[in-house]
Amino acid sequence: MSEIKRKKGESFDAYLRRVRRRWQQSGKLLQAKKVQFLVPKPSKVTKKRSALMRKRAAEKRAYLERIGKLEEPTVRGGGRSRP
Repeated sequence: MSEIKRKKGESFDAYLRRVRRRWQQSGKLLQAKKVQFLVPKPSKVTKKRSALMRKRAAEKRAYLERIGKLEEPTVRGGGRSRP
């Protein structure tokens, strides 16, 4: 990491602008943002587990629908009506 020192008589705002400009030019800000919002990829085991859960839920829904015990999903009225 590069060291940026405050010049003698330099205001804090000017120093901060200079530091940010240097970071922007070096690409450190972009790299920090990428790391901050990084979403790790799920492992193979996690993918398989979620696929199995989706398959089991679909099979259960199909079974309940076949025997007539599946309730219709209720519509939530959160929006406003338009004329």
